[in-house]
Amino acid sequence: MDKLHDSLLLQILSQLDDSADVARCRVAYKPFNTVFPDLRSINLQCSKIWYTDSMSRVSKSKSFMSVFLDIISKLDTVESVSIIHEDPYSVMLPGLEGDDLTLQNRFVQEWVPMVSKSLQSLCLSGFPYSFIVPLISKHCHNLVNLHLTYAWLSVVTMNPMPMLTSLTLEYTDLEDIHLNELNKGFPNLQHLDLIGVRGLQNPKIHLLNLQTCHWAEHHHHPQSSLTLITPNLTTLVIECVYPAEIHVEAPMLSEFQLSVNTVKHPGALIVKKFENLKTVWLDSLCIGSLLSEFPITKTVETLSLDSENEEPTDATDSKFTIGKVLMVFPNLSSLCIYSGAWSELEACLNSEDRESSDGKIGLKTICAYLKLVDPSLTFSSVSHVLDQCLGLSEVSLLIHVDVADTESKNFMSKCMAHWPGLKWKWGRWSDDMEESWITDGMSN
Repeated sequence: MDKLHDSLLLQILSQLDDSADVARCRVAYKPFNTVFPDLRSINLQCSKIWYTDSMSRVSKSKSFMSVFLDIISKLDTVESVSIIHEDPYSVMLPGLEGDDLTLQNRFVQEWVPMVSKSLQSLCLSGFPYSFIVPLISKHCHNLVNLHLTYAWLSVVTMNPMPMLTSLTLEYTDLEDIHLNELNKGFPNLQHLDLIGVRGLQNPKIHLLNLQTCHWAEHHHHPQSSLTLITPNLTTLVIECVYPAEIHVEAPMLSEFQLSVNTVKHPGALIVKKFENLKTVWLDSLCIGSLLSEFPITKTVETLSLDSENEEPTDATDSKFTIGKVLMVFPNLSSLCIYSGAWSELEACLNSEDRESSDGKIGLKTICAYLKLVDPSLTFSSVSHVLDQCLGLSEVSLLIHVDVADTESKNFMSKCMAHWPGLKWKWGRWSDDMEESWITDGMSN
């Protein structure tokens, strides 16, 4: 160790995930002190016990605040700061009040100005202050990436932050009026993640430079509508429990993932200018109903269908058929059907209202995740799908690992014998492992 070059020592410190470990290394091995000031990032992991002790007036342990301030005061340049509470939700409980809240306020107000000139990335978890965004916008003019978790946000006195290109808000409280201010205050935002944000009723995202957006609504209170006016958006992910009306104006959108966690009517999907959409992922407890809401889109080439409802019993409201898929996406070339969606397809197989295709389609490849609960029914489903897809060239079937090898091989042999002209691949899958392909490019 005594012969290690300074550059290697700095690399060792840079690889540590927790800045508390950096402090321990400095105590254990003095040469680390020489290179320590050249570190450019701080990543402090605050355990629940450490945080509780830090707030205690009788604790003799060194608080996480004093450790952080000691580290930050000795660094020459700070480009990235991350403070993560192990249990950030507990910080937002009513127990944090009075002197404790004042102490936290002073802590944040003390160090933010110290790193303002060089700071480019900031991640704070469990700092429930309404003033945090105005404080950051006042001092950190070069900030590019901001990630806030478990906070109460207000942007009434926020300064514009034209350098910010990436924003993530998780489990924060934010009202519509504040979201409107964020639209104005971050004019050059390119990446936006709003995960479990509470308080929004009719949110509107109007960002001219936004390229990717992830909206995840995890609460059981439906909004009236969600509006996105984003002329440069290319990737959009929407997850919701009770879906709202979704208005999308994104002419450059090429990848869209929509997840609806309800068996009820999935709401209105109002889409304007879906001119370049190429890849779609739909996930719902009722794929058939969700397909009914999706507008006919001729540009989509790749489609994935998934469902959390692994054992649907009533196909009355769904009527999920391959014909419906091809009607909504007439120029589809690649289709992937996961096990939950395939179970819904099997449940709809014997319904009287079976849609059919005239075979004039461009679908070339199909991949399906199967459980083989009833091999004869699954084979009928495969037959129903493949017989409608006259242009098909390749079929990939992944069979669940719980199915016996003999049964899986017999099923595949039957499929290959029935459709000898296709290129076949098959393998194993489960929720706890990556797909394992047994054969690749096998044909009969």
